[in-house]
Amino acid sequence: MAMSSGNRNGRTVLSEINVTPLVDVMLVLLIIFMITAPMMQQGLEVDLPETANSGVSTNDEPFILVIKSDKRILAGTAELSLDTLKDKIKAIFETRKNKQLYIQADKKVDYGVVAEAMGELKAAGIHSIGLITIPKSQ
Repeated sequence: MAMSSGNRNGRTVLSEINVTPLVDVMLVLLIIFMITAPMMQQGLEVDLPETANSGVSTNDEPFILVIKSDKRILAGTAELSLDTLKDKIKAIFETRKNKQLYIQADKKVDYGVVAEAMGELKAAGIHSIGLITIPKSQ
């Protein structure tokens, strides 16, 4: 009687993991992140006030209205005036499911300008308005 070191059919078990598909997927993900990362870092230069509040999390993409230090109001890349703010915001929010708006105002902007903008937004039918700040360092 001869003894064999394999299983009955003469096949051996391959105990190595094939990492080639994993490397391919990781390479594709690396390329995607290398392309999209610089696009996500662009933004507007606004010096935000600091608060002790931790913030609010949202599920949908928020609509952000930016008030710069020179009192210019921006919705995305479009510049708005206080006179046209109500009509333009009303037109934008007619098609949006998320009726929340966030104001990102520079801390050098007078409170009156922010209050006027909030009044126009309320007149446009936006009742969920938040202010964007940065956390206070301890």
